[in-house]
Amino acid sequence: MNHSIYSADRTTHLKVVAVALVVGIALAGIGITARVNDLSANTQTAGVVKATNKPVLATSTASAVIR
Repeated sequence: MNHSIYSADRTTHLKVVAVALVVGIALAGIGITARVNDLSANTQTAGVVKATNKPVLATSTASAVIR
């Protein structure tokens, strides 16, 4: 049994590298598939702008979400 990474043989080092590679690929795959694809809440629609004689101030209370 190899109790230290310094005294480990070549196959033990290969196993450690292989496991690290598999875990890294798995985490990257999970990260890519875990993205939020629901962009329906962030869509912007253009409204009809009518010409008026009165000045209009357009404000919004919704704050921008930064992730």
